[in-house]
Amino acid sequence: MDVATFSLTEAERALLPTDEEVEHYAEHGWYLTRKLLTDDEVDELVEASERYYTGERDRRLPVRPPRLAYWEPERGQVQRHNDYVHYESDALARILRKPLIGAVAARLAEAERIRLFQSTLIYKPPIPGEPSNIVPWHFDKHYWATSTSERMLTAFIPFHDCDERMGTITMVDGSHRWKETGRQDSTTRHFAERDRGDLDRMLEENARFNGAEVRRVPMLIPKGHMSFHHCRTYHGSGPNRGTVPRRAVSLHLQDGANRYRQFALSDGSAVAYNHDVLVRRNAAGDPDYTDPAYCPVLWGRDERDDDA
Repeated sequence: MDVATFSLTEAERALLPTDEEVEHYAEHGWYLTRKLLTDDEVDELVEASERYYTGERDRRLPVRPPRLAYWEPERGQVQRHNDYVHYESDALARILRKPLIGAVAARLAEAERIRLFQSTLIYKPPIPGEPSNIVPWHFDKHYWATSTSERMLTAFIPFHDCDERMGTITMVDGSHRWKETGRQDSTTRHFAERDRGDLDRMLEENARFNGAEVRRVPMLIPKGHMSFHHCRTYHGSGPNRGTVPRRAVSLHLQDGANRYRQFALSDGSAVAYNHDVLVRRNAAGDPDYTDPAYCPVLWGRDERDDDA
């Protein structure tokens, strides 16, 4: 691997996935890490998120994309989702862009370069009956139809010990290897815009189509550790039955080969991702998913080293 841009200490290299763990990820579609963040770094994420919730920003998005997840205080005690926190908050970005996280992703995706794709700050209040606390079964690639890559992946980074009682992320084991029964236009919509029952039925239908068992694996994640999952791994989460909020970041990552592609719906209209109104344009006039302002490199060579 060419690491001209970033490097790891010997202690950090010992935290990377082993060959056997990379094989496990390829087979099962998920991976639990060793301790990648120090307690101080995790505590800073908590403090920075609290400042973010009270309105602190280092910069703001120049325009608001049409499907932006962006909790504001007037929405009350629902589950909070705030996209682009790596752009708006330098304190959050400093930790989320830690090269070690990118290096782990590169090992799992078997890629030479990892760029950030999206970051979503999440706060699940300890209100078991709150409907928004339940995240239905889905996989991320459905919402990334404008991305060419099939190797994209997500790191789920809780800011504390996270277990089933708190509504931790739960994977459907091996589901990233399933073939889909068919593509519907609605699958390009975010899970928050879709009926939970429809998503549950889609999971069961795809499992039957593949002759597979729906094996749910809750991620039990100690503080400073995180989980990774493949962009086609079904996942979701239940209510927070604990006594404190479940705080986390969902850090979406792209391998270096990922680029924008046009994706048409059955009515001929084109799918759009939120990046498409924010990032710079490439020579062909398409959205550039390598724009360093929104999609910075976390691991590997800088794009300027490429001939392509």
